[in-house]
Amino acid sequence: MLPELSPTLIRRRLTSLFPAHLIEGIARERDAVQRHRKIDITMLVWALILGFAVDGETRSIAAFQRVYQTATNQTVSRSSFYDRFTPQLRDLLSDLLAHALEEVAIPHTIAPQLSQFRDVMIADATVFRLHRLLTAFPATHEDQSGAQLYLVYNVTKRTLAQFSLTDERTHESSQFRTGNWLRGRLFLFDLGFYSYRRFALIHENNGYFVSRLKKNANPRIVGERRKWRGRAISLKGSHLQERLSKLKRKQIDVTGEFAFKRRRYGEKQSSATIEFRVVGVRNEDTDDYHFYVTNLPNEFTPEQVAALYSLRWKVELLFRELKSRYGLEKFETGDEAIAELLVTAALLTLVVSRALLAVFQEIDPDAEYPEERWATTLRSVAQLVLADLALALGHPPPNLPEIVRREARQPEKSRLTLNKQVAQAFSREVQP
Repeated sequence: MLPELSPTLIRRRLTSLFPAHLIEGIARERDAVQRHRKIDITMLVWALILGFAVDGETRSIAAFQRVYQTATNQTVSRSSFYDRFTPQLRDLLSDLLAHALEEVAIPHTIAPQLSQFRDVMIADATVFRLHRLLTAFPATHEDQSGAQLYLVYNVTKRTLAQFSLTDERTHESSQFRTGNWLRGRLFLFDLGFYSYRRFALIHENNGYFVSRLKKNANPRIVGERRKWRGRAISLKGSHLQERLSKLKRKQIDVTGEFAFKRRRYGEKQSSATIEFRVVGVRNEDTDDYHFYVTNLPNEFTPEQVAALYSLRWKVELLFRELKSRYGLEKFETGDEAIAELLVTAALLTLVVSRALLAVFQEIDPDAEYPEERWATTLRSVAQLVLADLALALGHPPPNLPEIVRREARQPEKSRLTLNKQVAQAFSREVQP
């Protein structure tokens, strides 16, 4: 039997994640509130977060104003609303996002063998277009602006671990920081983060990694990690590319030696070598191998290494959710602070979505909630959720006829509809 759900379930989770006193306290610290406030800062924050999820809305300030006014049954002048989109509001949202990253987690065991890692994490980045006059975010092509959103996604807890926003020209791998935080964690990388020095630093910090092997990589094989039946061709002592054409086995599992350069200190930069595991799994359709480089122990079979790497698709789905569901590529502002504010709001929408997902997953642990299906559902109910929050925060229920009249009528009397323009033309006296 399905558990009975309380109508206040969603509201309770949201207000526990971002209580009004927390939002108001940070807003005062960040000077994001006004002495005589006409706009409720708590509802403004929620209008930004849930406004990204509202189905059919653009990501303009005017759209957020409509969302806010509909939820609060309050008419706010356009200039008053626009004036609230400041660097201080951006900083408030950034603080709330940092708070949420510590609070939101959906513990999820993919396979029992992965419990030996503190977390399984994916580092990746995506590029999206901004207003072409936003020069603070130069793109790789002239006359364009582009931002790059770098994320570290925690697959184990199904939430964000780190993020940063840079211009498109900044290389994504420069945002990945090494150090003690790597200990006990498994990282999955695409080729944008391919670096033997980075892999060595992860290994030296007692972390783990899996990456695709570059096609032109040709490490010297210093050892076989598995025994094969029959008269198997030995790879030890050769370079990887030398004997591939002669191999028919379904898997390759060897230790390769890789040369790399250490970090430069002053004018000196030393060279080093390190041994990593190289795994190959034959693709029967293309009749070639998919190769991976890793420091995972032998207990993980080649098939399991390849399956682990396929988890990288999770972050691609995450970027698709941000772009297709929450409109990450639909910003129309030329203001740097507002662009950063909107990106932060989009990430807050994602985190809030995951916080609600955690509630339903806890209530109904045997059910599956695919992230994109979940995001689509959230979009369909976002305005209702916001209205429920507004009622809880003391705003009156919406006056639907007044909302329709306010939003649908022509805001400027000087702008004539086509019918009136034609009528006006016929009403003029014809000059002889």
